[in-house]
Amino acid sequence: MLTVNTWFAAAWLSRAAWLGRWRLAVGCRAGAVLCLVCLLVSGAAGWGQAAKDTVAKSAGAAVTCATCHAGVVAHYAHAPMRHAMEMGGANPVLDKHPNLTAQVGGYSYSVQTKDGKSTYSVTNGTDTLTLPIQWMFGTHSQTWVLEQDGHLYESYVTYFARGEQLGITPGDQRITPHNLTEAMGRKLPIWETQECFKCHASGAVDGAKLTLDTLRPGLDCERCHVGAQQHMVDAEHDNFKTLPKSLKKMDAENVSNLCGSCHRTWDTVMRNHWQGPAFVRFQPYRLEHSRCFIGNDPRISCLACHDPHQGVDHNDAVYDAKCLACHGAGKVTVVALPAGSVTPKICPVSKDKCVSCHMPKVELPGGQAVFTDHFIRVVKAGEAYPD
Repeated sequence: MLTVNTWFAAAWLSRAAWLGRWRLAVGCRAGAVLCLVCLLVSGAAGWGQAAKDTVAKSAGAAVTCATCHAGVVAHYAHAPMRHAMEMGGANPVLDKHPNLTAQVGGYSYSVQTKDGKSTYSVTNGTDTLTLPIQWMFGTHSQTWVLEQDGHLYESYVTYFARGEQLGITPGDQRITPHNLTEAMGRKLPIWETQECFKCHASGAVDGAKLTLDTLRPGLDCERCHVGAQQHMVDAEHDNFKTLPKSLKKMDAENVSNLCGSCHRTWDTVMRNHWQGPAFVRFQPYRLEHSRCFIGNDPRISCLACHDPHQGVDHNDAVYDAKCLACHGAGKVTVVALPAGSVTPKICPVSKDKCVSCHMPKVELPGGQAVFTDHFIRVVKAGEAYPD
């Protein structure tokens, strides 16, 4: 007989109610969308001809995403997702910090970099275990995946950009090492290894198989724009009908699920019973907690505020226009739902730097890193972290 945690069940039912509301609302829009199709056809045809002309000019050269999207590709070359992983010998973070050390419990750690090669060592004062660092996950802060005796391990300590020092890897604070191997890192199960490499590299997973021999560091276009590779092959043969699905046309729920495949969805966090400030770094899950998250409203999707092809803008004022699109005086839009209409409230305190109040900064356990909480809400002074 199955036993269901009552807290989880209540959360699930609450979530299901919201899902039902926006899915019904989507149906109401379908007729209007169909009416626009004819108007879009002529514009699409013109775009298709422009793309053909661009490919024709590059005849003889391999067609890539940059052939038609040079500007986007140029920006993406410097984006965090493009550098979600680095290989040994190509790590500016460790080159800048060639001698990192830390003491955690009864173990001493050191990460040494010399001549482009980095090693990870842990000692208990009597014995020492030293391994080469082959795979480096993250851009500013970094966690390393280590290999020993044919098994892969997540490093027990991570480099944190805040403070420029080593600290316990997020989520591993609950682990108490009993030997050098456990102090070196957490052994990764096969499924988690695949997820790690799939979200930080390209060509590392083929079906259910880990293919590290074909790994390319960072995420390429195909990771989000499914079908991009086939589209480029077809473009070389003057076929522009196999366009990847436009992410801009996806509703907030589907965008959240797409981004959440790596950044964690609401469903994933709930099913794993992950609770506490350590999981504030899972933005789609936190965003979907918000009362204003309505699945069919594009104004609340990840892409409404963030361009994955570029780095995150940390200027709070930049996001005011996004907030005021719903909550601005004179611009309030009533959202129709099957259970009734919802009118976004106007903030009585300020119209500037909305996220500084309604999306507070939260420290991870240990204080080595700070994340913006994407659970949009009225924050009360002194309140406990809301799961």
